Amino acid sequence: QLQFVESGGGLVQPGGSLRLSCAASGFTLDWRPIHWFRQAPGKEREAVICVTRSGSSTTWADSTKDRFTISRDNAKNTVYLQMNSLKPEDTAVYSCAARWTGSSCRADAREMAYWGQGTQVTVSA
Repeated sequence: QLQFVESGGGLVQPGGSLRLSCAASGFTLDWRPIHWFRQAPGKEREAVICVTRSGSSTTWADSTKDRFTISRDNAKNTVYLQMNSLKPEDTAVYSCAARWTGSSCRADAREMAYWGQGTQVTVSA
């Protein structure tokens, strides 16, 4: 069965950091662009960031630029989301996702074929 498993979420104070992990099982990540989406309570799901096979990244959420970075370790079949200088508005469920095919990053969640169960990130004093 093809799936992602996210981990690393939790409660953090404003200004703190977290590193989320997205581990794939049942398939290899090596050629796929991997995306992170987030959904805050009462809000639509939002594309945050993506990393391609080559390691280049695309950030869609303007509020996260210069604070969030994405990386991948194909040998470990895992993608990471490093989140620094966290703000209360970053509170959301964060999910990783991938398309069935294609080598480019896309912001539309409807194009994703594989999803993880999500990990909760709460930023609060």
